[in-house]
Amino acid sequence: MQLFYTDLFELPLPDGHRFPMSKYRLLRERLVSDPFFCDDVFLIPPPATLEQITLAHDLAYVDRVLHGGLSEAEQKRIGFPWTEAMVERSRRSSGATLAAATAALTEGVAVNLAGGTHHAMRDAGEGYCIFNDAAITMLEMLRQGRIRRGVVIDLDVHQGNGTAQILAGSPEVFTLSVHCAKNFPARKHPSSLDVDLDIGTTDQVYLHRLSEALLQVDAFGPYDLAIYLAGADPYEGDRLGNLKLTQQGLSARDQMVFEWLENRSVPVAVAMAGGYAREVEKIVDIHHATIGRAKEHWLRCRQALQRPGL
Repeated sequence: MQLFYTDLFELPLPDGHRFPMSKYRLLRERLVSDPFFCDDVFLIPPPATLEQITLAHDLAYVDRVLHGGLSEAEQKRIGFPWTEAMVERSRRSSGATLAAATAALTEGVAVNLAGGTHHAMRDAGEGYCIFNDAAITMLEMLRQGRIRRGVVIDLDVHQGNGTAQILAGSPEVFTLSVHCAKNFPARKHPSSLDVDLDIGTTDQVYLHRLSEALLQVDAFGPYDLAIYLAGADPYEGDRLGNLKLTQQGLSARDQMVFEWLENRSVPVAVAMAGGYAREVEKIVDIHHATIGRAKEHWLRCRQALQRPGL
C-alpha cells in the first residue's frame, strides 16, 4: 500500500500553540516500526501545482498565500503564521491526496498521512486549513477525465464547510459531512448531505446515523472515487470535538466505511483530518488504527484483482 507523508515539512509553531503538529511525524514513526506495514511504500508527495490549486481556489487568494501577502486577519483566521514552510507543507499536503487518489484508482486504496483540510474555502483559509486537498483532488480527477463521479466522506467532527462551498457547483461530486452540530465552524455551508449530531453523541448513535447516511449516499452513485476524511476528533478525549466516541467506536466507524466502499468497488484515498486529544499518542493510536483498517482493505482489493478472470 502506498502512504504519502508530509512530516518533513512540520511547521515550527509558537510555544503553547494548540495544534499538535508532532502527530504527523509520530504517526509515520509508528507505522514504520509496525511489522504489519513493513512491505508498504512511504513516499514524499510532489507539491500540488498552481494549476491544480486554482481549480479549487481563487488565484488572488493563492497568490497571497504563495508570496506572503496574507493579512494579519487572514493568518489569524487560518491559525498559523505565514512562513515559506507553511506554503510548502500546504502544497505537499494537497499533493499527497492527489497522489493517493491516483494510486487508489489502480490499487483500491492509498493513504495521505496528513490532509483533510476541509475548512479551506475558495477565497480564504481557516481552522488550520490553507488549501482544500479533497476539493483540489476531486476537481483535478474530473479535469483529467479519470473519474465521472466522486464522493467525499467527511467524518471529521467539524463540518466540512470549505469542501461544501467549493464543490457546490460540481454536481459530479457528492459531499457527506457527519459532524457535531454545535461546534466550529460557526458558518456552515451546506454539503450534499449533512448529518448534525448532538453534543455527547456516543458510539451506538453515531454508527446508526452513519449507516443511515451511507444508504442516502448510495442513491447518488455509482462512484468512481471516494476521499475519506477519517478524523480522530470525534474521540471522547478530544479537546475540540464535543462527541463521545471511544477508540473502539472509531474503529467500527472505519470498518463500516471500508465495507461500504468494498461492497461497491469504490477506490478510496484516505486523509487523516483533525485530532486534538490532550495526549498526542491517543491521536496517533486512532490514526494508526484507521490505517490498519485501510491496509486490510487494500489486501482484500489485491486478492480480488488476483482472482482468475478479473
